[in-house]
Amino acid sequence: MKAHHLKAEFDLLLDWIPQGARVLDLGCGNGELLAYLNTHKRVKGVGLEMDALAIVGSINNGVDVIQADLNSSNLVELFGENAFDVVLTTQTVQAMQRPDQLIDSMITVGKRAIVTFPNFGYWRNRLQMIFEGKMPVSEALPHQWYDTPNTHLCTFSDFEQLCTDKNISIIEQRVLGKELGFVAQLVPNLFGEVALYHIEKGFGG
Repeated sequence: MKAHHLKAEFDLLLDWIPQGARVLDLGCGNGELLAYLNTHKRVKGVGLEMDALAIVGSINNGVDVIQADLNSSNLVELFGENAFDVVLTTQTVQAMQRPDQLIDSMITVGKRAIVTFPNFGYWRNRLQMIFEGKMPVSEALPHQWYDTPNTHLCTFSDFEQLCTDKNISIIEQRVLGKELGFVAQLVPNLFGEVALYHIEKGFGG
């Protein structure tokens, strides 16, 4: 995603992060988000990342990072329960082999979690499928079908159903899109280009 798009996403989730919070960023890339949160919220952050070049970028951004494959790492064994105030993953969950298991781990090692992902139900994506008969390519979904890391694309409705099935409480949902903010918020599954969710374990979960 382009830098301005990332900045808009970071701004939307900023007030979900308490001042001085312990934060774990899964798939942290070059550490841009943790560096941003450190600047604005003075967080105590650590990132997990698999790509060696991205890890170098994180270090250059002053971010503590652990090399790990999220598909095979046991976060609970690594950190323990409630080790972080917030566990977040931005634009990563759709690339996981089992997104559901990752989310389970996130709300176990963290008191709360933040998940963002491209909305496959976005209206422009639907039109590309209907009129071109091809997998969508957009700013939020920039890859071709054959080189995409995204293996489990979903929509707002899909994610909310997963939360219901797993007794996960949605604290707040936000929308990033090109349409007017109130329109995207009113019908997020159609007009939201990127979904942002603030979640925690539900009662009895």
